[in-house]
Amino acid sequence: MKSISRRALTLYLLIIAFLIGSGFTYYNLAVNSNKWAMNRANRHLYSGGGLACAGDITDRNGNILATTNDGVRTYSEDKSVRMATLQTVGDGAGYIASGIQTAFKDELTGYTMLDGVYNLKRYGKGNDIFLTLDADICKAALGAMNGYNGVVGVMNYKTGELVCIVSTPTFDPLNKPSEEIEGMYLNKFFKGVYTPGSTFKILTLASGIENISSLDSEIFRCELGKNGKGQALIGEGYVFCSGYHRSLSIEKAFNESCNSAFAELAVRLGTEKLTATAQTAGFNAQMPKINGKISCSKSTLNLNDATELDLGWAGIGQYTTLINPCHMLSLVSAIANGGTAVEPYVISKITSPDGKNVYTYEKKEIGEYFTPSTAEKLKEYMRSNVKNNYGDYRFYGLEMCGKTGTAEISDREDANPNALFVGFSTNPQYPYSIIVVVEDSTYSIRTAVPVASKVMAAVKKANG
Repeated sequence: MKSISRRALTLYLLIIAFLIGSGFTYYNLAVNSNKWAMNRANRHLYSGGGLACAGDITDRNGNILATTNDGVRTYSEDKSVRMATLQTVGDGAGYIASGIQTAFKDELTGYTMLDGVYNLKRYGKGNDIFLTLDADICKAALGAMNGYNGVVGVMNYKTGELVCIVSTPTFDPLNKPSEEIEGMYLNKFFKGVYTPGSTFKILTLASGIENISSLDSEIFRCELGKNGKGQALIGEGYVFCSGYHRSLSIEKAFNESCNSAFAELAVRLGTEKLTATAQTAGFNAQMPKINGKISCSKSTLNLNDATELDLGWAGIGQYTTLINPCHMLSLVSAIANGGTAVEPYVISKITSPDGKNVYTYEKKEIGEYFTPSTAEKLKEYMRSNVKNNYGDYRFYGLEMCGKTGTAEISDREDANPNALFVGFSTNPQYPYSIIVVVEDSTYSIRTAVPVASKVMAAVKKANG
């Protein structure tokens, strides 16, 4: 009996060991099969260190942005389009982590855990990916940046379609520079963060609208400083203004982007109310991944240790506040959309080599960033900015709303600021929002606004 029991126990142990081994094998297969299949040693997919065999990537109008010819990955025939769309399309070597050719390489090659790359061998190509980008708008944006580094993003605020993503510096994927340029592999629209400057006054204003019922009728002071410009005594120090504005209403303060008024407003609101408004609008939170795969950096506002003076600087978009361009574009889009933010997306559909749809994006909402009444009031103020300050002539036929920002990013006197512009068209024929960041430049009215003007003209032309 003891002999039989020992044999039975041995058998049970062998069965358990077999099951554990099988489970471990299947787990490894599930977790690592993609890594094994996509290894650069796989000559079905890679050649010379780059992706060689995959489906086409096209823009919204069917223009080829990336394709495979005779086992070689190639790109648009237009050099400017290649450079303008590189950060979104990605490079074949996979250095641009958020590029379609890296983030969606499974879909692009047709890989599945069940079939591996069988369809790639069967059809000689992978799945085709259709982007929401408009190559002509991207090309216009690259030209408008005129050699500056930074970001341009344009989105349909009703649907979430990203029709323009340009991140510079960039390069021609068919003629890669011999020396690496800082930032050339970074899509700043998704992965970058910037000091917002006065574009953050949109949030300070929103918090004021929500918490101070008499805001429209109140008068703010911009006192004359020793340098002939305005200033405000906040706590134990001063917040300085780019001009001297004397007495002004909140609308006039927004038009003039008066630092004194908005620093005072931030202090009156306090850290809790200002933080609550910002967090409702997506600050300190992770945005949904673009098409479920591309993550964006967080926009952050941390006032936990802020002094009264720090709070004043935070209210005008300085201090430690940071914005991500994709999130900031979603935020102004929410204002245009009555307070509700929709998810941005860059892939509209993916089709198999035999023409079947394997993925179609469906519109999703992030949630309510602002109440409808707050969004409507912000829209009025942003419209007033364009009419009374930036000039409707720059955005003919678009009925544009907007806000500029000039962000100081260094204490050096000779350092150049970043220039920003965020805005949207209220003309229902052109439901598009825009963000522009021009790095190391000058005042936004001289750089960011002209870039936005040229890009929105291209948007209008594309949708005329």
